[in-house]
Amino acid sequence: MRMFTFKMNSKQIFGLILLLTGIVVVLITFLTNHPAKPASKSEGIRCSTTQERVDYINSFDLKTDSKEESKEIIIPEQFNDVYNKYNEIQKQQNFDLTDYKGKTAVMYTYNITNYKDNDNVIANLIVYDGMLIGADLCDTSADNGFLVALNDKT
Repeated sequence: MRMFTFKMNSKQIFGLILLLTGIVVVLITFLTNHPAKPASKSEGIRCSTTQERVDYINSFDLKTDSKEESKEIIIPEQFNDVYNKYNEIQKQQNFDLTDYKGKTAVMYTYNITNYKDNDNVIANLIVYDGMLIGADLCDTSADNGFLVALNDKT
């Protein structure tokens, strides 16, 4: 049986403690210093109740009459040009419908009552398993129609 021993003086012990402290500081710095990620499904926005959905819309300084319409939608398995453009609007808000291809979600629609003297504006929220996965703001009139991200300030 072999036994290893070593002898250290106080300067060596201090140096070892200093080295170990430095390693711990570097590890903590690298493990905790990472850029913020965009909202994802796991960090998503809960919208399972009418109040949560209305609160989300209100967070953009938009007011609604709180009357909601809902319908089940199926996110297409394959995106065409129109859906790719729609998904680009979603990506501007840190949503991405790509992960939900082929899934059934619920679209909630609310009338917006304070959008630039325009009575035709609605907000759509797309919810899957109680989590918000998409949103848009649109004008349903034939003359001035538009479709933008809910957080669009133009």
